[in-house]
Amino acid sequence: MIEREVYGQSNSDIVRQLGQRFKQYRIAMQLKQTDVAQQAGVSVFTLSQFETGRSCNITMTNLVALLRVIGKLGNIDQLLPELPLSPYELEKIQRKEQKRVRHEK
Repeated sequence: MIEREVYGQSNSDIVRQLGQRFKQYRIAMQLKQTDVAQQAGVSVFTLSQFETGRSCNITMTNLVALLRVIGKLGNIDQLLPELPLSPYELEKIQRKEQKRVRHEK
């Protein structure tokens, strides 16, 4: 997926594509759904629904478990890389975030 194209898609479409890609990896690795589901701790039904795009509500925990089974968990940093901030800069941002405006009743 090219970044520009991703933003034009719905969340459900993106999850469907991830499911299709996951299935391609699983098949290329010659893994059965039952084996992957058991190793990831998910039901075969959940895995099947994800791979076929019939369910776009896979939990993050299940997705991480599935990525772990196919050896792609190391790529998670590409999904959400760490911010290039110093600890001081990060603390400063967090302090600003904690300030809340209280409204009179």
